[in-house]
Amino acid sequence: MNVLIGISVALLLALAVANAEAAELWVGAASGSITPRKPVALDGQFHTRISQKVENPVTATALALEARSGEEVLEQAILVSCDLVAIRPTIQDRLRERVKPRLPGFDLRKLLLNATHTHTAPVTEEGKYVLPKEGVMPPSEYVEFLLDRLAEIVARAWEGRKPGGVSWGLGHASVGRNRRAAYESGRAQMYGKTDTPDFRAIEGYQDDCVDVLCFWDRDGGLTALAVSLACPTQEVEGRSTLNADFWHDAREELRKRFSKDLQVLPWVSAAGDQSPHLLYYQRAEERMRTRRGLSATQEIARRIARALEDALEVAKGDIRTSLPFHHRVEDIRLPVRKVTDGELAQAKARLAELEAKANPTSAEHVHMNRARRTIARCEDQQANPWFDVELHVLRLGDVAIATNPFELYLDYGVQIKARSKAIQTFLIQLACSSGGYLPSERAVRGGGYSAEIADNRVGPEGGKALVNATVAAINAFWAAEPK
Repeated sequence: MNVLIGISVALLLALAVANAEAAELWVGAASGSITPRKPVALDGQFHTRISQKVENPVTATALALEARSGEEVLEQAILVSCDLVAIRPTIQDRLRERVKPRLPGFDLRKLLLNATHTHTAPVTEEGKYVLPKEGVMPPSEYVEFLLDRLAEIVARAWEGRKPGGVSWGLGHASVGRNRRAAYESGRAQMYGKTDTPDFRAIEGYQDDCVDVLCFWDRDGGLTALAVSLACPTQEVEGRSTLNADFWHDAREELRKRFSKDLQVLPWVSAAGDQSPHLLYYQRAEERMRTRRGLSATQEIARRIARALEDALEVAKGDIRTSLPFHHRVEDIRLPVRKVTDGELAQAKARLAELEAKANPTSAEHVHMNRARRTIARCEDQQANPWFDVELHVLRLGDVAIATNPFELYLDYGVQIKARSKAIQTFLIQLACSSGGYLPSERAVRGGGYSAEIADNRVGPEGGKALVNATVAAINAFWAAEPK
């Protein structure tokens, strides 16, 4: 199915339900640890890291939603947020099969996973790193453990659903910052120096919006929060410890302020060029944090909690127990970013250089794999010029939710939000599978990590197609309503 066909199907399906009456909302939520008991390799860096200890647990949280009219089920969704760097291919499909016996009557295509992008969580794919032969849980063994835990969490959320309500709000917190420095020559660099004479600008901007969905029981008790924030969870990314990063501290702070049983689903909005790391003003920020007596992750948690307190003051006054709820899953195809002759030559030269080394480091092993993938892509790109994406788009009252599998640059997220007919549009990147970085046109011009061919299965042409497909699917939910 190509992009245009996918959009047409979405339009027809959505138009058919756009004027449907509001339905009764049922809600269930559950969480649990996905922390292994053995040492594991940690994902997200170029070199191999083996976990030395558990600083705090990596967890998963499931949110089960259902719309009913009397005994008739009208719509369903299960969304699962995982403290992982990414949702690697096959994991979501394998989970769907594993939970099938425990979810009778549930449309398994409407179960989706997303990652918070913590760089201190287990590796879930074989062959990415050179690992010790003993004393470390292999990635394949961890994935089996992960699937068992996720299946249990999903089942508890689904089986625990009850009549409930939802409200939505908007807060603001400075967490994510653009992480690419641009220079006089036109080049750009992730985490580049800003105290040099040729530094000219931060390449892009930041999005301080904190979108929140609040779920309530019928007695008005807050049960769950789904929070979309334009920042990956990688403040402590270089450590050799298991750590859920700032979302662990945020969950703890939110439970302290609202409810000890509160379930929190972090969603990373479009944030491929964002990070909590600072490129300038580091000493001033550190001074303020030190005087408050907070770690970096605790300071981020404080900002998130303050933003959500502010949003909930408004959101709690407009709780909906009956509302339009629709969930569409579309298979779309995006054009791949094609490898040029120059990029192929560079990949071959780099691979030859690294293969000639007698004892390559673990980081060089990763770079060899990157070069091999680039060469293989070039050989395959004429026969397979498309990248397949499972796109989820939901309407919940005045709110839209849309997924993508990429580390999606903020430019595309802003385009989707600006063109969406929903009052608020929640974006969830790193969902369903993993597609690498999807950079903006200006980032490709500037080059550097995250904008190079080895980092991108899809480029700006595909980014434009993704935006158009997502906006069309969202807006179709509102197409038949009066302006």
